[in-house]
Amino acid sequence: MAAASALTSSSIELAAPLKLDSGQQLENVRVAYQTYGELDADAGNAILVCHALTGDQHLANPHPITGKPGWWERIVGPGRPLDTDRFHIICSNVIGGCMGSTGPASDAPDGQPWGMRFPVITIRDMVRAQMAMLDAMGIDRLHAVVGGSMGGMQALSLAANFPDRAARVLAIATTARHSAQNIAYHEVGRQAIMADPDWQGGAYPGSGRAPDKGLAVARMAAHITYLSEAGLTEKFGRRLQDREAKSFGFDADFQVESYLRYQGLSFTDRFDANSYLYITRATDYFDLAEEHGGRLADAFAGTKARFCVVSFDTDWLYPTAESRAIVHALNAAAAPVSFVELSAPYGHDSFLLDVPALDRVIKGFLA
Repeated sequence: MAAASALTSSSIELAAPLKLDSGQQLENVRVAYQTYGELDADAGNAILVCHALTGDQHLANPHPITGKPGWWERIVGPGRPLDTDRFHIICSNVIGGCMGSTGPASDAPDGQPWGMRFPVITIRDMVRAQMAMLDAMGIDRLHAVVGGSMGGMQALSLAANFPDRAARVLAIATTARHSAQNIAYHEVGRQAIMADPDWQGGAYPGSGRAPDKGLAVARMAAHITYLSEAGLTEKFGRRLQDREAKSFGFDADFQVESYLRYQGLSFTDRFDANSYLYITRATDYFDLAEEHGGRLADAFAGTKARFCVVSFDTDWLYPTAESRAIVHALNAAAAPVSFVELSAPYGHDSFLLDVPALDRVIKGFLA
């Protein structure tokens, strides 16, 4: 089966300042995106795919920095669940990101990088930028919005705040608000970055030094939450890495230690530490009920979309109970919704990995 090829790799500068939940506004906002498949003449076949925290717009083409396949390449392409023979797939880098959209590494109006002067953003701010991008593309209403993890938060936020913009909403392995445990893990990561002396208060761009050690630790801590205990045990157990006996030191004796170190170090090649601070903060602030008076069902009042909510039985980052809470709220709002909990051994990252049952759900829901 042929893989998808990127039809367009581009960016859009928004025509108007972007108003933020913080009360501030951003001028000259740029949104970088990729598209796959042709847009129909009536623009009715567009699907917006929202990426997760450390993802980007390169969902089905080789990543320009790492050279690795796109993060959802197995899902997007001719005949695949996100069928590029039928649909025009759009994926944009969130604002605050580091792959071409305006973020802390971008230049501020004074010509210097924003750094920590960049305003704090929210999930709703990310969605506002996406809606402005769609306006510029001449797309009034999406066939669907699809997202996993933080991408699912964006999909739900779009449905709640722009109820006329999507006919279908597919939210996978996500939540309507971040739990205290998730905020705690993110805080560990942020503190690791800010404790790195090379962070320099966030003013490291151009200094020749970057907080790679802190960012790597942040990634290692977060990566643990993306996996399941059973998956880790099956993959690594207590096996030693390239040695026959323990070193009785603090080198990476165990395979799981070596794996996490690799994940941490490779992450620093493609991600900006300040972007990590801002995007994790956005997810921590996410509370869809709070945005709508404290009752989650009110967030979906008036929605005209059909919803599909998917969870995984080994996901302890966003467990099934959090998906059920979304479904109950949609039921209370009389919104059409289907829900499925899938069994997969990979933990939270199941939505990124080979789970054929997920493929069938996506294909059926988008048909």
